[in-house]
Amino acid sequence: MDSSQSFSRKANGKSFVGHLGELRSRIIFTLIAFLVSLCGALVYVKELYRWLVRDLDQKLAILAPSDIIWVYFMLAGVVAIAVTIPVAGLQAWRFVKPALSVEEQKKTLAYIPALAILFVFGLSFGYFVIYPMVIGFLEKMADDFETVYTAQKYFAFMLNMTVPFGFLFEMPAIVMFLTSLGILNPKRLAKARKLSYFALTVTAVLITPPDIVSDLLVVAPLLLLYEISVTLSKWIYRKQSDKSSL
Repeated sequence: MDSSQSFSRKANGKSFVGHLGELRSRIIFTLIAFLVSLCGALVYVKELYRWLVRDLDQKLAILAPSDIIWVYFMLAGVVAIAVTIPVAGLQAWRFVKPALSVEEQKKTLAYIPALAILFVFGLSFGYFVIYPMVIGFLEKMADDFETVYTAQKYFAFMLNMTVPFGFLFEMPAIVMFLTSLGILNPKRLAKARKLSYFALTVTAVLITPPDIVSDLLVVAPLLLLYEISVTLSKWIYRKQSDKSSL
């Protein structure tokens, strides 16, 4: 019996209504963690705002008093997401825990800290690599214009350039977790390689300036992430196969 069949068999030991009730409680706990993190982030959001605009030559404009509230909540929201990701991972792990062996519980629990670390790495890649490249390209195009940035537009653009990479960088940890549960395996990932490459390339092209250098600078890390995910999946799958054959 493979891991996916074992997982399904163990999970069926609890009623469907019981699963839904537990899932609901896990989701509620995660939402509470997000709200608490959001409130905590709002305490320091002004310092975060000042750090993010430290290199600007001009003050950002607002068109309405509510604009600054939107900006503060968006910035605090990103911080809250980063804090909540390991909490959500832990709740997901606790939800599937009864269907896992003791050894599987220990292994999958180790992936949870990686979720937070990879999210921060993704944000950093977006902010320090992608965002300066894109904003520099657009500012060169606007040489003949007087540029006035509004706070809402500026940070909406920044978050669009950074937050998606936070989630994309979660790929290796998620693939390892799903492989450990028997939901994914290297063969499925290999079959989906062409489609995945296409989707990642389209994503890169849509969020970068229209030049080949920028596209390659974004596509290459995303494809590398996918291949790292496939390699990690092979490693997990091979270890499981070796143990099952003993």
